Amino acid sequence: MISASNRDRSLGMEYYITDSPGCGGIIKSCAEDFQVTEVFEDLRYEGGRYLVLDVEKTNWDTHHLIREMARKLRISQKRFSWAGTKDKKAVTVQRMSIMNLDESALDRINLPDLKIKVLGKTNRAVGMGDLLGNNFRITIRDLSCPDPADRLAAITSEIEEYGGVPNYFGIQRFGDSRPVTHKVGEALARGRAEEAVFIFLALPFPGELEETRAAREKLWQTHDIPAALKEFPEYLHYELAMLNYLSEHPGDYAHSFDVLSANLKRLFVHAYQSYLFNRILSHRLAVGMPLQKAVEGDIFCFSEGGLPDVDRLQTVTSENKQAIDRLAGRGRAFLTLPLIGFETEIVQGAQGEIERSILKEEGISPENFKVAENPDLGSRGTRRAALCIVKPQIRVEENLARMEFDLPKGSYATVILREYMKSQDNSS
Repeated sequence: MISASNRDRSLGMEYYITDSPGCGGIIKSCAEDFQVTEVFEDLRYEGGRYLVLDVEKTNWDTHHLIREMARKLRISQKRFSWAGTKDKKAVTVQRMSIMNLDESALDRINLPDLKIKVLGKTNRAVGMGDLLGNNFRITIRDLSCPDPADRLAAITSEIEEYGGVPNYFGIQRFGDSRPVTHKVGEALARGRAEEAVFIFLALPFPGELEETRAAREKLWQTHDIPAALKEFPEYLHYELAMLNYLSEHPGDYAHSFDVLSANLKRLFVHAYQSYLFNRILSHRLAVGMPLQKAVEGDIFCFSEGGLPDVDRLQTVTSENKQAIDRLAGRGRAFLTLPLIGFETEIVQGAQGEIERSILKEEGISPENFKVAENPDLGSRGTRRAALCIVKPQIRVEENLARMEFDLPKGSYATVILREYMKSQDNSS
C-alpha cells in the first residue's frame, strides 16, 4: 500500500488501497466542477404541517444558508430540518422541510445562487434517515500524468478488484480550510471545555483571510473575550454568538456551545469519533486484515436495498464465517467498525486488539464520550461500514477528467478522488 499525504495522515487516512500512481489535478476550481444531488426514495406528499423543498444552491454552506433563509422568513432556524450537510464550494441539490410555513412565504427569500422547488407537504420532517445517498458529477482539471485515460482506468480496475475503497471520513468532516473540528471534539471528550472553546474560536490557520487570522491569533494569545467581541469580523457568526454568551456567562465554556444549532454543536465530538474511526480503519489495513472478508470477532451488518444497514448486526464466529463471506461477496453484508461512544463495546479477536491499541495510544476511553460538563455534546456511538462500494464512470477530455458516481449517505466523494489523484492536497 502507498502511504498518504501528510495532511491525510493527520486526519487518520494513512493509506491508499490502490497502488497505481495518481493523476494529480485540481478539483473545485469553480463550484460547477463539484455537483451533488441527494438521492431519495420516491415519496408522496399528501399534505401536512411540513413544507418540503428541493433546494439547489451554489457556493452556500448548509448551516449558513438555513440561517439566512430563517432570517428572510423571520422564523426560527429550529423549524428547518434536512437530510445532510453539503459542501460549500459546489452546486448541490438537497432536500429540506420547514414546519408550519405557507408556500407563498417563500417569495421573501431573495438570496443569490439559490433555486427552490416545492415538492409538497407532509406530516413528517425531512431527516437523515430519508436519504439514500448522493450522486456526484465532478471535474478534475489540470491532470499532471501522461496518458491520463490509461492511468485512471488502471485505478478503476484496482478498485473493482478490491471491491471498493476504504470508507474513510473525508476532509470536509474536519473542516476544509481549517481542520479543527475533531480537535475541538477531542478536548471536549477529555473534559477540557475551555481548551475546546479556544481551539474553535481562536486557533489560527494560514489559509484564512488576514482579518480573520489576525483576530483569532490575538484571542489565542490573550484569551480576552471582550476585546475579541469588538475585533472579530461580522461574518464569523458562530464565533460571535459564542463570544457573546461567554461575555454574559464568564467561565461557562461547556455550555457556550449551546448557542449553536443542535446539528452544529454535535459535529465536534462526532468529528473526533470520525478521526478515531479513520485511525482504526488505517490500522486494520496496515496489519493486512481484509475489509471485504470476515475475521472471527468482526461485526458485520446486512444490506437494506443494497445499502449497509448498521441496525442489523451480527458478530462473526467460526460457525457463521463462511455464510457471512458469501453474503459479503454478493454485496449483502458489510464489515463495520466502531464510531466510539460511551455505549461502545470493544469486540473480541484481532479487530478488538486494534481498537484497544488505538484507544490506548490516544489515552481515551468510551466513557469519555459522555462529556460530563455538557451531556448534550456527547455521543453513544454507532458503527459504520468499513468499505465503500463505488463504480465511477470516467470520461477524459485532454487534461481534464469528468467523473460520475453514486455513494451511500455518509460516504465522501473526496475519499474516492484521493485514490485517483494521490496529490498533496486533493481538496483544493
